[in-house]
Amino acid sequence: MKEPDINNPLTDLLDGEDNQLLLDNIRTVYNKFQDKLTQLSMLRELGNILNHINNFQEVCRTIMDITIATTVARNCSIMLMDFEKNQLFLVAATNPEGDSYIIEPRKIFSKQDLTYTFSFGEGAAGKALLTKQPVLINDVSLSDVFHTHKDTKVAIGTLLSVPMIIENIACGVFTLSHPDKDIFKTNDVNLFTIVSNTVAMALNSALSYETLRYSEEKYRALTEYSNDGITIIQNGTHRYANQSYKAMSGYTFRELKNIPLDTLITQISDHKGWPNKMNPLHSDIPGTYEAILKNKNGRELDVEISHASFLYMGNHAKILSVRDLKERKELEFKLAQAQKMEALGVIAGGVAHDLNNILAGITSYPDLLLMDLPDDSHLRKPLSTIRKSGEKAIATVQDLLTLARRGASVMETVNLNKLIQDYLDSPEHKKIKNHHENVSIITMFEAEELNIKGSPYHLNKTLMNLVLNAAEAMDKGGSISIITENRYMDNPVQGYEFIKEGDFVTLSITDTGSGIKRDEMENIFEPFYTKKKFGRSGTGLGLPVVWGTVKDHNGFIDIQSTEGKGTTFTLYFPVTRDEILPQHRSMSLDEYRGNGENILVVDDVVEQRDIATMMLQKLGYNVTAVSSGEEAVEYVSGHAVDLLILDMIMNPGIDGLETYRRILKIRPGQKAVITSGFSETQRVIKAQDLGASAYIKKPYFLEKLGTTVKRVLND
Repeated sequence: MKEPDINNPLTDLLDGEDNQLLLDNIRTVYNKFQDKLTQLSMLRELGNILNHINNFQEVCRTIMDITIATTVARNCSIMLMDFEKNQLFLVAATNPEGDSYIIEPRKIFSKQDLTYTFSFGEGAAGKALLTKQPVLINDVSLSDVFHTHKDTKVAIGTLLSVPMIIENIACGVFTLSHPDKDIFKTNDVNLFTIVSNTVAMALNSALSYETLRYSEEKYRALTEYSNDGITIIQNGTHRYANQSYKAMSGYTFRELKNIPLDTLITQISDHKGWPNKMNPLHSDIPGTYEAILKNKNGRELDVEISHASFLYMGNHAKILSVRDLKERKELEFKLAQAQKMEALGVIAGGVAHDLNNILAGITSYPDLLLMDLPDDSHLRKPLSTIRKSGEKAIATVQDLLTLARRGASVMETVNLNKLIQDYLDSPEHKKIKNHHENVSIITMFEAEELNIKGSPYHLNKTLMNLVLNAAEAMDKGGSISIITENRYMDNPVQGYEFIKEGDFVTLSITDTGSGIKRDEMENIFEPFYTKKKFGRSGTGLGLPVVWGTVKDHNGFIDIQSTEGKGTTFTLYFPVTRDEILPQHRSMSLDEYRGNGENILVVDDVVEQRDIATMMLQKLGYNVTAVSSGEEAVEYVSGHAVDLLILDMIMNPGIDGLETYRRILKIRPGQKAVITSGFSETQRVIKAQDLGASAYIKKPYFLEKLGTTVKRVLND
């Protein structure tokens, strides 16, 4: 008797040729059942695992691992659709020789560094996407549809591309392959059609989770790392606070939870500064307000609050953005100061220009009169006094010009040590010492001090103002230390103002006086601001002149002051590597007399024109004077002159620079001296670049005018 076949019991039950057809049918049904069981087993395993995974990369890895382990496919890949570009991009792919490729979710969100593969309708994948039907290629070598991507690393004999469809939209392609031909059968196509939809839903769910996580991380970063304080208020108490809010308030979040908002933020007002009778933070209407935040240390901060209502944890709440206004208030103050200084500067500049013209006669005519008086004349002393008074008035005018920022446009190479020593030996300093006999001066100079670019006059005036202020701050006596130092700032420093990095020569002046009160510190550089008692010297321009001079020298100021102990002003001047030029030798009157050379004086102000003419004639020159640039050009067209004395600022008509340009076209190489009531400006520099040999600042002094003219004519 034949042994039963335990592996196929149907053979024993249905043996015989007559029953073969029935046996074949039953075997076919049995095999289909086995295939379906395999499909269901794979789908169940895939579904069970994917239900517990949210991480996008883990989902991709699981799909590929189960596919390769439980099906005939040797390789698989997942591509998603970029609907903006109508192209597929690679999301994941197996690699038999190494680690599988799986994209980072952030690249999908940012669309950066994506590997694009096939366009809509291109290749098997593109066709599957277009038709929403699986595309099976049993032998890729015989297919016109098959296209391989340049980055493909596996051998492909058979290919199956199945669209991934969600809500009737093809959103990607699940592709499977085998190195051999004719591998995938109809049941494989059916299986992967079902699997692809499971894959589509799993990927969509994972991407939704990653989107939520990405969004949470983004908003957490926005709140946690925001410079503005952010807090959530519910029922008047804090439910959330970021780091900036905790830093502003000085409280930990545990402490904030027990602090009502109304006790922390007070004095709420709108941007017009009017207090609101009702607390707007209790309103559901979004708004922005200024307020006071009183922190844990009792310090009151000016803050700007923006708020809006929303649902938080299912209940009504408010989110507040709190910004510290300290920096903005400081910028607003500096802007207001700058605008005020600019307005005062415009006024001061105009006044100074007019005063210069008025003072011209007071300072210049005494020089002319003194030339004709004998040495023993009783008129010499009063004329000299008039001249000195005019010089003092000119010094005040110069302060106004400095205030107007029209003082020190062009610099020369200066050594601060020498400038300080010259000042300490000057009559101005001796006068201060005589008034403050109980004040001593201590100097500490940098041994090998570097040079700076500066205006000796303005630097001298700055030094004198600071020394005078220091002396007057010590009613009962004390000491003033004057210190110079080479200093390299390798990092910016926030002092009285922001000091940039670089090489500097510093000038520090320290007194042991009464110090400056904190509430006065921000006002000390304002024009005409003074705390001196009535009768003390000063116009309220001393420190504003210091500020203007330092700014004109591209420098910085720092102040350290302690009430009752003293004050230190430290001025930072940028270093120059230029050498100091030799000084011109002074001349005697006979040396700078002229020899009948022809000079043309060009000035729109009659008084200045007359004074220059009289001085030059007195010195022996043949002088012609005109009142405008246009007249000067016309005169030079018909007459040769040895030298032009050319005013820079003339109204109306062309100025000195344009006049000189036109004259040079007529008389190339024409010698000229530029004059102005202001210090050297950029237009003066341009005139000198064209060939003007010198510059004289008005009002005219006989010696300065005479020596300059003589030197230029002799060059």
